[in-house]
Amino acid sequence: MAVAMFALVAATVLALLVLVHRYLWRRLVRDTTARGGAARRAGTAAAFVLPLLTVGALVSARAGVPFWLQQVLAWPGYLWLAVLLYLTLAVLAGEAVRPLLRHLLVRRAARKKRPAAEGATGPRPGAARGADDEAAREAAREAAPEGEPVPAGRGGSATATASATATAAQATPAERDRAGRRQPSEAPPAGGPAGPRPVPPSDVSRRLFVARTVAGAAAAVAVGTVGYGTYGVLRGPRVKRVTVPLAKLPRAAHGFRIAVVSDVHLGPTLGRAHTQRIVDTINSTQPDLVAVVGDLVDGSVADLGSAAEPLARLWARHGTYFVTGNHEYFSGAQAWVDHVRELGMRPLENARTELPGFDLAGVNDLAGESEGDGPDFVRALGDRDRTRAAVLLAHQPVVIHDAVKYGVDLQLSGHTHGGQMWPGNLIADQANPTLAGLERYGDTQLYVSRGAGAWGPPVRVGAPSDITVVQLASRQA
Repeated sequence: MAVAMFALVAATVLALLVLVHRYLWRRLVRDTTARGGAARRAGTAAAFVLPLLTVGALVSARAGVPFWLQQVLAWPGYLWLAVLLYLTLAVLAGEAVRPLLRHLLVRRAARKKRPAAEGATGPRPGAARGADDEAAREAAREAAPEGEPVPAGRGGSATATASATATAAQATPAERDRAGRRQPSEAPPAGGPAGPRPVPPSDVSRRLFVARTVAGAAAAVAVGTVGYGTYGVLRGPRVKRVTVPLAKLPRAAHGFRIAVVSDVHLGPTLGRAHTQRIVDTINSTQPDLVAVVGDLVDGSVADLGSAAEPLARLWARHGTYFVTGNHEYFSGAQAWVDHVRELGMRPLENARTELPGFDLAGVNDLAGESEGDGPDFVRALGDRDRTRAAVLLAHQPVVIHDAVKYGVDLQLSGHTHGGQMWPGNLIADQANPTLAGLERYGDTQLYVSRGAGAWGPPVRVGAPSDITVVQLASRQA
């Protein structure tokens, strides 16, 4: 059943990628380049290669390919996935702009023709109507699909008609005979009985101008958005500070500071330098305790052990604690639990410890249930003294209802990334009780960090990364 569901999801994703890339190829390549040209060939090749890189980046880790190859595929594949999202949104928005831009160009062309039709001796009878008819024909040609005939209008110049008639009358018999015997290779007269009226060169150039303008604007918006979002991730997380009052916290523990970091996602794109930035940022806040609430890695200890080494330099008066996230179970959870212990961190595997003024508990992630290693609230919280304040570390916010049941005062979580890339926040908000920030559920408060890294594309849009210093406040103080 699980295999069939995975196959269905994979087939759906692949079909969606094919459809989206075909749509973008039509709008960005076919509509803006000449058939058979170098630009057309390059754009078509990119439409095939880029989605293959994205698929490779998504499946390479699960397929067990060498880590160096994962790194080669990850940067272009994941970045293109982010560009694809915003490029598709921008091109779809451009569909509403296309007819408006064409209409403006047609009106502009009609205004330029009207003074020429009036002439130096003043307006001729029917000139205004002729200009209006010409504008109508221009609009009809713009509305018609490329290559379809457009009927000729009734407008025109009587003088031009008379001139054409006189010219035909003055022609020699041989000239009239040649005109009557049209060669097959010659195009029929525009709007004549022998065939449809061809689209004037001005119409073709106008369509091309509109297509290239919309495509260029969409590409600039997508690349600019992804570039700024990538810079935000590589720059490192910023520090947020939140004060949380706890009714049971004694006066002696007032002001206790917990540095909360989640969703670092060390992997093919974010490595040792990213870890060092996080360590430096946390140590600069001089916290009393560091809480790493899951999704530290996307890969094995063998591949990412060296990238995690700077975590050994985290310093806090009461130490550093760790709980697993769902991505640890994709990467070998027990191996990582053992490794972070070697780095000086203390894993809380459905366990609890007493600190001055409150209990600190941690539960395994829900993803561990498939391995018989899921969250166990009875072990972590079942026999505790409920007169003491309790702070719970749990990767996913959805366990908040269990935390309420067991009398937890504050739950610290991550997992959501705050949506990471708009409009992903709309989906993440529906899947989680709290997307980011502090909210209350009964007598329990829940704080959700946006995370310090990024999964998949190393890009954040509308959801900046953070490390949060949570300061506990006693109501007795």
